[in-house]
Amino acid sequence: MKKYLIKIIILTLLINILPISFVAAASELSYQANIIAEEIKTPWNYQVISKLYQVNFNNPEDLKGNTYTVEIPYEAINNNYKTALYFDKNKNVWRPLPTKDNPLTKKVKIQVPFASVRLAVFANSGILTVGQASWYKYKGGLFAASPDFAKGSILRVYNLANGKFVDVTVNDYGPNRTLHPDRVVDLDKIAFNKIASSRDGTIKIRIEVIKAVGQNLSADLVVATEPVINSKSAIIFSEKDGLVLWEKNSKQVSPLASLTKLVAAKVFLDTRPTLNKVVAYSKQDEDYNYQYCKPGESAKLKVSDGETMKIEDLLYSALVGSANNAVESLVRVSGLSREEFISKMNENVKLWGATSTSFVEPTGLSKDNVSSPYDYAIIIKEVYNNPLIKKISTTASYSFSTINKKIKHTLTNTNKLLQYNKLNIIGSKTGYLEEAGYCLMTRVGTKNGNLIIVNFNSNSKANSFSDNEKLISYGERLLKK
Repeated sequence: MKKYLIKIIILTLLINILPISFVAAASELSYQANIIAEEIKTPWNYQVISKLYQVNFNNPEDLKGNTYTVEIPYEAINNNYKTALYFDKNKNVWRPLPTKDNPLTKKVKIQVPFASVRLAVFANSGILTVGQASWYKYKGGLFAASPDFAKGSILRVYNLANGKFVDVTVNDYGPNRTLHPDRVVDLDKIAFNKIASSRDGTIKIRIEVIKAVGQNLSADLVVATEPVINSKSAIIFSEKDGLVLWEKNSKQVSPLASLTKLVAAKVFLDTRPTLNKVVAYSKQDEDYNYQYCKPGESAKLKVSDGETMKIEDLLYSALVGSANNAVESLVRVSGLSREEFISKMNENVKLWGATSTSFVEPTGLSKDNVSSPYDYAIIIKEVYNNPLIKKISTTASYSFSTINKKIKHTLTNTNKLLQYNKLNIIGSKTGYLEEAGYCLMTRVGTKNGNLIIVNFNSNSKANSFSDNEKLISYGERLLKK
């Protein structure tokens, strides 16, 4: 019986620790890379794509403080940014090591500065590094358009068919991932011709990141099973079934600022207006705003008393430019009294089930306009039954000229996430008030249904956008489960 038990123990040890020996070519130092059968605690926004390895150099005294190359395989085909991370148990974080990916062999080369280290290979689903590249004419140089890296970033682009590479600087945004999901970058024609003929049209490439502007790809990754956000309250809401997929204080009631405007737009459109009808602006419209703020503090459409425009232009001004006076203009021309209009806003949201929401005015300038992320997600599900609200609220920019004075106005959407069309945003609204902090709603289309992401009361615009983007990514992951 004892012999039988000993055999089982030995067999278990062999299964749990499987040695794989390599030779580090650059140093000629031999090392052991052993698979460790242990659960890997991962950051939520990274996917582990290899086994966990314990790497030990056979003669550690020969390292002499230098860095040497280790080669580790990964398992699944993955076209995203890959990095090798080693686990720091003392800090409970994964720390990155310099990594070069070879998608043809499904192996990475890792610069290891330690005689002994435990590591694994991870992929970042937010950055595509292997796929297609096309060309276009833009600035005429060694440039690229990227949806993943900001302007000024430097990328090394390899043609996988011939091994040629070119270093390019990102100077443009693109390609559109909703149209070209496997397109990594678009290269300026001059850069493309360094590694291929323009007759090829598109080529299979991989990229290495030489410099990432605005992204710290060498930052430590905290082990966390879900996003850590700055906003005081937030929700990830599944539109098709009304399920709360994730929340943080989602029923906490607070001012919702300009997110109010979507409810006002719905009430106005329910009056079935003629969008190309020409109406005149009244200074009284902005005077209502000044009950809640000083002149100069309110986002407004810069038009004068009596200046004329189409109703459609006012709608775009209200939802794209978040112009408070344009909202009051819509209220005035709606056919309802101002009191009736605001009452209709409150009646609607209660009817929809948003019982903690109330409005005292239609723009969001009052701190007494309140809601919660949970209530607002319910509201958005109803508001976006109107396709015109979807169209207008996701318009990145809009231009029009007033009818009688021919003055041109160009509006830029206050949601900067719309500039990054790798996100399939089908609904959008920002808000800010001193008492509300920075608020944001995005509605995102996915293969598994629409997500409504709402975050209230962030301490900065940048954190509000960052929180929302994290929650979009996390929500998409939850829907896939």
